Amino acid sequence: MPSLSSIVRNVMAIDPAAPALEYGKVWHSWGELNGIIEAIESIYKVEGIAPGTRIGGILRNTPHIAAVIIGTIINDRCIVTLNPSLPDAKLANDITNLKTAVIIALSVDWARPEIREAARASGALCLEVTGDETAPVKKIFDKTGADFMSDANGIGIEMLSSGTTGTPKRIPLKSENFSKMVLDAAVFENRDMDAAPKLSRAVSIANTPFAHIGGIFGLFLTLSAGRKACLLDRFRVDEFVDAIQRHQPKVVGAPPSALRMILDAKVPKEAFSSLAVFRTSMAPLDPAMAQQFYDIYGVPILQNYGATEFAGGVAGWTMSDFKKYGSERIGSVGRMNPGIEGRVVDTETGEPLPLGEKGLLELRASHLGDGKSWIRTTDLARMDEKSFLWILGRADNAIIRGGFKIIPDDVVKAIESHPDVLEACVVALSDARLGQVPAAGYRVRTGHAVTEDALRAFLREKLTAYQVPTKLLEVADFPRTPSLKPSQPELKKLLEAA
Repeated sequence: MPSLSSIVRNVMAIDPAAPALEYGKVWHSWGELNGIIEAIESIYKVEGIAPGTRIGGILRNTPHIAAVIIGTIINDRCIVTLNPSLPDAKLANDITNLKTAVIIALSVDWARPEIREAARASGALCLEVTGDETAPVKKIFDKTGADFMSDANGIGIEMLSSGTTGTPKRIPLKSENFSKMVLDAAVFENRDMDAAPKLSRAVSIANTPFAHIGGIFGLFLTLSAGRKACLLDRFRVDEFVDAIQRHQPKVVGAPPSALRMILDAKVPKEAFSSLAVFRTSMAPLDPAMAQQFYDIYGVPILQNYGATEFAGGVAGWTMSDFKKYGSERIGSVGRMNPGIEGRVVDTETGEPLPLGEKGLLELRASHLGDGKSWIRTTDLARMDEKSFLWILGRADNAIIRGGFKIIPDDVVKAIESHPDVLEACVVALSDARLGQVPAAGYRVRTGHAVTEDALRAFLREKLTAYQVPTKLLEVADFPRTPSLKPSQPELKKLLEAA
């Protein structure tokens, strides 16, 4: 099988004038993307930025930044993700601590004074991607420093974990692992990766931020298939629906929270008439919500499971599996991907458990770790005899209230069962007497209302007394991670302040 880099290079060379990526309803060609890549490479040659160097990118979902990501990875450098949605102080601190030899961004981020100063003070080579055909890349600051963490040979991406349950950490993803995960994902599209590359008339709708592994994974999956893509900054119902109606894709994807927004907005059925499949990942999927979506739109929801640490997908549903097994395996995230083994072990002893029992998920594959050892996740799971996987929550976020264990997902489900509640998130707050207590934020459905007292009374009927949150805070929306999950650390700050 050819490498991911060679496939992408060949796709981009087929027809340089053909449209590749759309942003703001304007198309950008394969040739334009390649022009940005070549301009950056020319600067690197002069500046001595060799393969294996860490490149800090402030990653917005635009064609110009897509070109930066593509060029960095296919030219054997490491893209270090910087999240543009972070507050200025946090992003500036990231730039200072990461010590990358190069920082690349758009003008909108170079216009942020705190970011600009942190980049200048770092001594990195600072570049702006302009989009100007005559000068697609310009230098903001010369490289003046030498104290960089530069050696990333064999590493394609240095990505932040989602940070849903705690402080995000940096995870280096090997280029060969990332390449294999993207190429293996072709099984979900029935594509032959050994076939000669060709351009497709289909258009993908890309709404996952590039600062999240799903965004970069989706970009390369699209590129390797020769498909065009419509880039959205993030998921917004009106923009998402408009993109579907303009481009008529058969398959789209978004996190479960997006499904909730679509259902709450009462998008008409005809808006999704082109769709055959809706893929979702990055968070647990409520089977009842998936069924509601299918009942209204006639579109099956196919869930995938993955993690930043594994460079993308680990398990998922194919359409053929869904037709054959979907009704029997409700709630499953699908079957293990080709080449990946999974098992479930006892949370205390680490001993493998029989099929069907709940425990910690462990994974093994030739391209993960040393290729021989089992890698333990923090996800609780069960598996069946046909390698279908159910994710049952996380083992590392239980709340211990005076000796009683509370699983936040159980409380979330209870809150979201209230007819007026759209979405909920539960976190642990410190308590001098009990150690920890549960607290929750919640969003109400459009046009509905529920007071804190009314919701607490409802929960007393659904939960044991120690499971009922001590604080309930209504929010217009949650602070979110790049993957659109509610950010527990940020919600905790809101609850503590309240």
